[in-house]
Amino acid sequence: MAKSPQKYSAKKAKDANEPKEHSMVWLQGLLCGALVTLAPPTALLLGVLLAPALVAVLLDRQPGRPVARSVALCAMAASVAPLRTLWLSGHTVAGATALTVNLHIVAVAWSAAAGGWLLAEAAPIAVRAVLEAASLSRTARLRGARARLVEDWGLEPPAAQRVSAGRLAA
Repeated sequence: MAKSPQKYSAKKAKDANEPKEHSMVWLQGLLCGALVTLAPPTALLLGVLLAPALVAVLLDRQPGRPVARSVALCAMAASVAPLRTLWLSGHTVAGATALTVNLHIVAVAWSAAAGGWLLAEAAPIAVRAVLEAASLSRTARLRGARARLVEDWGLEPPAAQRVSAGRLAA
């Protein structure tokens, strides 16, 4: 049974509007291959220092990959000084190897990556707590203002508001 031309053209138009993720992966692979070929010392050093970022990219499945982004950014920031040292010391594989076996350099980069992970995990909790405290403070302030208005004007709130206020206060 053949498909109707109308359904086929609608599917073809839908496919044309979808993003091309595979071409981006191919381009990233091409760039990484060029880096390894043209600058092996830099690739070696960055491969070791950015290993936690690679793991985060592979494991983070949230839209926008917020954990992977923060881990990668913090690890890249910690990798700038060793990379500069490598470039200023001659850009050799021996120099890159010496920097990668230096536990202090690797520990700083990986600790920065761990800090990025902690930041990505703790920031939403902290923001939620601050917003919750602000809303509770505003609620208390508005209830106080309402109570003063009721007292000043001698008005009694409707029964539904008294019941809900009693539930919220409890």
